[in-house]
Amino acid sequence: MIISEKLYKRITERKKLLDRIRPIDKFQIENLRKEFVIEYVFDSTSIEGNTLTLNETRLILEEGITIGGKSLREHLDVLNQKEAMDWINEFVKFKNEIKEIDILNLHRITLKGISDYWAGKYKISQNRIVGSKLKTTLPYKVSSEIGNFIYQLNINLVKYNPVELAAFGHHEIARIHPFVDGNGRVARLLCNLILMKDGYPPIIIKVNDRKRYFDSLEKAHFGNLKSFVDFIGLRVEESLIRYVSALTKTTKNNELLPLSELAKEISYSQEYLSLLARKGILPSVKLNGVWHTSRDEIKNYIRGLK
Repeated sequence: MIISEKLYKRITERKKLLDRIRPIDKFQIENLRKEFVIEYVFDSTSIEGNTLTLNETRLILEEGITIGGKSLREHLDVLNQKEAMDWINEFVKFKNEIKEIDILNLHRITLKGISDYWAGKYKISQNRIVGSKLKTTLPYKVSSEIGNFIYQLNINLVKYNPVELAAFGHHEIARIHPFVDGNGRVARLLCNLILMKDGYPPIIIKVNDRKRYFDSLEKAHFGNLKSFVDFIGLRVEESLIRYVSALTKTTKNNELLPLSELAKEISYSQEYLSLLARKGILPSVKLNGVWHTSRDEIKNYIRGLK
């Protein structure tokens, strides 16, 4: 196992809890999915330099409003990412194997109206990852490497668990860098496709975590896949916490509260709790940029120390 055993144990326990909630009320799950998609689109496009705010992204996606002073590309970027997530949501209903055409479709949607010539096509000249020492796959090798990657993804020869497989999928697209533009967005979309195909909720890689995200991905490029797998694993746990919290009856002990509020009830400071949250030691989730957890999680952490 590549992923931290403690982290994966927490993930599997939360996944079982989510599975026990099923069947989930369609109205509840649709509202939750819509909110996740808006946040996902905002963060994924922001990582690539899109300057639209979360509220502006919401207005474009929910109200169809054009934001003054923002480029057409930025508007198309968020619309395309929503369409891609909708495409994934439909795809996973049929439990199909992932094929090369599916990755090309995700790329075609990603660049639709932005760069129609390159949408759904592989690069024909060498590219590179800004800030990375990695030498990406040569253009003439892209098709064969993608074919080999798809084979590994579906056969799963090394027997990755679902979280590891999602991280592997993301990493391979980033490593090969098969497209002229949109590699990061497609990699994140594929990561969610793999997770959702196995019954996990989608994950969000926050723009505020951009440096940690790129640092762990760079380590993976040079042989340390564990760092990146754990990074993705923490995002999976965050999504599971949010889904379970939203779909179960709220009690005093399981309610998600800001760490600043919980710190008043115990002998640990907010700063210390935030450190634990950032390191993935205390299961937490960022809501509106603020770390949240529950009294149950605090009790479990203290019990573990004892």
